[in-house]
Amino acid sequence: MNQLKALWIYRGFVLGSVKREFQLKYRNSMLGAAWTILQPLAMIVVYAVIFSQIMRAKLPGVDATFGYSIYLCAGILTWGLFAEIVGRGQNVFLEHANLIKKISFPRICLPVIVILTAGVNFLIIFGLFTLFLVVTDNFPGWPYLAVFLVLAIQVLFSIGLAIIIGVLNVFFRDVGQLFGIVLQFWFWLTPIVYPATILPAKITALLVFNPMATFTRAYQKVLVSGGVPDWQDFIWITVISLGLCVFGMRLFQKRSGEMVDEL
Repeated sequence: MNQLKALWIYRGFVLGSVKREFQLKYRNSMLGAAWTILQPLAMIVVYAVIFSQIMRAKLPGVDATFGYSIYLCAGILTWGLFAEIVGRGQNVFLEHANLIKKISFPRICLPVIVILTAGVNFLIIFGLFTLFLVVTDNFPGWPYLAVFLVLAIQVLFSIGLAIIIGVLNVFFRDVGQLFGIVLQFWFWLTPIVYPATILPAKITALLVFNPMATFTRAYQKVLVSGGVPDWQDFIWITVISLGLCVFGMRLFQKRSGEMVDEL
């Protein structure tokens, strides 16, 4: 409760920082905020060109014109939100070391700024993706609403993980380097550019232990097939996400006073 109260008191600082980050990111750039769209779009185009001919045969019942592109977007865009939150979260205290040392403010504001900035970037591109679904007559209808609940759980998972890694990285700098490598393997071990059906049965069975595989499968089921996620899959992952958030906040509260000395 104290952290929430502090965030409310410093809400102007948080929102101003988000606005400033967004402006600085695209200052002196001719295309400006268009880069938010172009970067993930370039990745999607590359994967679509390389894998589409191979993967179309592996996606039975999916429209060959846009099916694989939608499948890619469903995974890549939502993975991008996760990767931005945890990727920036792991270094957020190190990057703002001078600010932490010179100014007295609630340190929890920094992860919140990261989350809000990532959220703004995601909403821009996912909104355009939704428009694409409508224009191409691939909008899934009312099951689309399920995306927001899945997103909420994913953001909780990302927040908890980002705070834990961010705090540990202050005291053990190898944590950030190691997690960067883990994130690369994690991407390719998640069925985003390929369907899980092409994997051997033994590996497919292990996907149940990959939370991001559960998230991407839910998005793909809604956005590609127009179905509803299997909510039973989200019971354990919701518990884990809440547990990560609670543990992350306790770790942060316990170690925040020691951070200045380590920065």
